[in-house]
Amino acid sequence: MAVVVAFLSQKGGVGKSTLARSLGVVAARLGLKVLLADLDPQQRTLMRWLKTRADLKLETPLKVQAFDTPAAALDEGEGADLIILDLPGQISNVATSVARNADLVVQPTSPSVDDLHPAVLVFQALERVGMGRDKLAFALCRVLGEKEADATRDYLTRHGYGVLRGGINERLGYRDALNLGRTLVECKQANLNNAAQVPLLDILERALSRRLSDSKSEAKPQPAAAVKT
Repeated sequence: MAVVVAFLSQKGGVGKSTLARSLGVVAARLGLKVLLADLDPQQRTLMRWLKTRADLKLETPLKVQAFDTPAAALDEGEGADLIILDLPGQISNVATSVARNADLVVQPTSPSVDDLHPAVLVFQALERVGMGRDKLAFALCRVLGEKEADATRDYLTRHGYGVLRGGINERLGYRDALNLGRTLVECKQANLNNAAQVPLLDILERALSRRLSDSKSEAKPQPAAAVKT
């Protein structure tokens, strides 16, 4: 069964699709069979990215496909190792249902209070429908420096939420790469590629370790007294 990572946010433009496609490339480089699902019928950001890569003759080492529903994406990815769901920039009943069934839910946010406050409200809403905090993680994006990153991380951890290691700084090199159909780990500058890998590898570690933990829990035999005859 594939590990499922869902990217969601209430706002657009916070880095959701950027992180989703970058995670897909990192996972594919590690030898995982990846399905990257574009679930935003209005934007289709990932499909436009795929076309740009094809036009520029850039190899895409993973399967990228548009879907109308998360269920269709999960069915298509039955043979994959990793399914990455890029949900629309809004929180709906569908997004909530997907989030509950994902191994990890990642919400990108900038250090702006205008982004941080609604981002915390989104995770609080997911908790109210039964999600555990261990399945939720924030990704820091558009960060201007260590001081700002530390302050943002402190704000989120004080609310009780996990934050991925590292973060995506606001750098021209990233923007140049994205404009050319590349990802955060395909920049000309090696230091930018290395920095971007930190939160992306953290996502994989968290999702895979959670799946392993769940598998072990399911495999544990029930105590004799609890077994019904």
